[in-house]
Amino acid sequence: MSQENPYELLGVSDNASFDEIQSAKKRICEENKNDAQIVEKVEAAYDAVIMERLKLRQDGKIKVPERIRFPERNKVETPTPNQVPTLNSPNWMQNLIDNPSQNEILLPTGVFLALAVLSFFAGNAQGSPLTLFMALGFTANVYFLTRKENRFGRSLLITIIAFVLGIGLGAAISASLANSGITLNPDQAEETNASFAFLLFWITSCFLR
Repeated sequence: MSQENPYELLGVSDNASFDEIQSAKKRICEENKNDAQIVEKVEAAYDAVIMERLKLRQDGKIKVPERIRFPERNKVETPTPNQVPTLNSPNWMQNLIDNPSQNEILLPTGVFLALAVLSFFAGNAQGSPLTLFMALGFTANVYFLTRKENRFGRSLLITIIAFVLGIGLGAAISASLANSGITLNPDQAEETNASFAFLLFWITSCFLR
């Protein structure tokens, strides 16, 4: 192979494309990877050809592909997975909402479900213990909330709000049934109110803090 002519050293013609020149260089280097002297000559010949082509490009005689002029553009960009937009909730809401584990949900569920069932049958008992069940539910809700953040005042306020909303929701349901021609007796109305109160207690004790 001639050392004077880089094209002959690479085994290509002087009008070869850049792809052919690059392929020739890669092939010869692979075939002679154990011969540092030949690899060095091929590298030098390749550089000489590229410099000559760039000079011809500057003179407007040939057009150099952009992948040769700007090799940094050849980098393959790894597509990033589509990110799910997150909603930025207010700080007060982040401080209020809890993300309980399964075990943290089971105990309140058992307690308030038992109280709700007992309240449902309390109307048939003489000297209805419904008030006692409501007091137990109220106390349990305060306890479950307090043990999360150890803030008794906050827990008491949340429980009072849940109690009022539960009673109000139960009364609204009773009124709606009455408008539909279904009238509940006082015991049934109290049981409905208690059931919704226990439902709100369960929600607040599990998912608020």
